Amino acid sequence: MSYPLVSVILPTYNRAWTLKTAIDSVLSQVYPNIELIVIDDGSQDNTQELLKEYNNKITILFQENAGVSSARNFGIKKSRGEFIALLDSDDAWDKRKISCQIEFFKANPKALICQTEEIWIRNHKRVNPKIKHKKPSGMIFEPSLHLCLVSPSAVMMKKEIFELKGYFNEDFTVCEDYDLWLRISASIPVYLIDKPYTIKNGGHKDQLSSLHSQDKFRIHSLKDLLASNTLTQDQVLKTKKVLKKKCIIYGNGCMKRLRKEEGEYYLNLVLEL
Repeated sequence: MSYPLVSVILPTYNRAWTLKTAIDSVLSQVYPNIELIVIDDGSQDNTQELLKEYNNKITILFQENAGVSSARNFGIKKSRGEFIALLDSDDAWDKRKISCQIEFFKANPKALICQTEEIWIRNHKRVNPKIKHKKPSGMIFEPSLHLCLVSPSAVMMKKEIFELKGYFNEDFTVCEDYDLWLRISASIPVYLIDKPYTIKNGGHKDQLSSLHSQDKFRIHSLKDLLASNTLTQDQVLKTKKVLKKKCIIYGNGCMKRLRKEEGEYYLNLVLEL
């Protein structure tokens, strides 16, 4: 049986307190052919000291702080694997996660991307995702317009997908994953493996999604997508509908917070669509 190389891309920034759990969950995978690339995005805690404990078990890259998109892209471009799996430094995997996804790709050789189900942990307690977060499978573009339905830590892709669809947008502080998944799902099916092999942790103070307005970045992602001229006519109409809704919500929110100039900008975008 052949075991294609899987490159695991794990960016981290001042996450020494949770990084060991993430790394150990990769090293404990039952799948035998993995390279783990940890990208330290300019951490100022004891991350480097922790990483030294792993000696030659992992590949360590370092860059000045430039954000998660830059760190992921750096790791992907340095990777050697046929497959790319992403893992956030506050998440972890069941030991069967990688082997399960490789089995899926072998059974479905034309597939380019898949993700597993997740177990959600918030503030150390298990929670159930809302109905709106239920992951679809296949052509997921339309439901993905509203919110991100692909988790970086749950996904695995053939590396060639980045040549087809581009890398993470390094201008995005958050929603860089939403942006990439839309570009991918516009023409490529994203399959779901119905096994909860990804442990997704949230609720902590340094979580990026809690520090920035996500709708602002989603609006710019949708604008870029429309400008790319890669969508079908039906996709254009559906994208514009969601974009209008998000512009109205975000623009009105700005106006209520007395950010008049910003609010008017987003409300005027609606008139241009």
